[in-house]
Amino acid sequence: MRYAGIDVGGTKCAVTLAEANAESVRILKKERFPTDVSQAPESVIERFCAIIDSLGRIDGIGVSCGGPLSSKTGRILAPPNLPLWTDVPIVDILQKRYGVPVRLQNDANACALAEWRYGAGRGCGNMVFLTCGTGFGAGLILDGRLYSGTHDMAGEIGHIRLAEDGPVGYGKAGSCEGFCSGGGIKQIAASIAESAAVKPGWYPDRCDAKSVAEAAKAGDETALEVWRVSGEKLGAALAILVDLFDPQRIVIGSIFARSGELLIPHMERALRREALSHSLEGLEILPAALGEELGDYAAICVAMGDAK
Repeated sequence: MRYAGIDVGGTKCAVTLAEANAESVRILKKERFPTDVSQAPESVIERFCAIIDSLGRIDGIGVSCGGPLSSKTGRILAPPNLPLWTDVPIVDILQKRYGVPVRLQNDANACALAEWRYGAGRGCGNMVFLTCGTGFGAGLILDGRLYSGTHDMAGEIGHIRLAEDGPVGYGKAGSCEGFCSGGGIKQIAASIAESAAVKPGWYPDRCDAKSVAEAAKAGDETALEVWRVSGEKLGAALAILVDLFDPQRIVIGSIFARSGELLIPHMERALRREALSHSLEGLEILPAALGEELGDYAAICVAMGDAK
């Protein structure tokens, strides 16, 4: 079967063509472009369609996008990183144009499906996937099925508050997303650098997660402190997920997959302190296995639905 996958993101968008079945995905073509948040969604969808028109035969289309959205009605409702995408009936638009099944899913859920079917969660009945990038959200595989909740809002761990004050994420100071996302790491770095009155090899105006990781790997003490703070809060967030869902594996993408060695010692210490010890027995915490192709696999998995 040939599927088209659409990844709608706040930073970039992509359209992927792949041949896929229950055992494997073979990516045939991919085209990406930067997201212009000032552009009307109708214009962006038309650009998606222009790419799909060049792909030849397709048997289904999958759309992966940040929430809030409704997978049941096929509407993108109000993603905070896409301010003009309010109540967009993207599934109806694409189905009318192409006459094939079209499915929509939250990006964390889509990535959870991809890692569960083809990546680090393969063969696992209970798995939590964490995005850990621009945002911080969870996709839940429970008893061998995706669980998305009543309003497609299950797994929004990023919105849970870990401290009364702190970096802002998901519209809330001190939230899991504030401490554990890329934007949160930048805020932590700026705050620590300012309070310590230091001048390390990176500065608050450009201290994104990548540059802070590079500084930490070079031994910069201020950068290492940033990762200690973020790692401990990550461990506290994982403890909430462990206590609630008792998973076999937690798979973490993006920043963790690239810089996990800076987070793991602090994360593990906090996790052992906060989580039920019995639930930690046999628990595996792994980086996402699909790497830079995770978003492509995710959108294709949405297109596949329950296809075998």
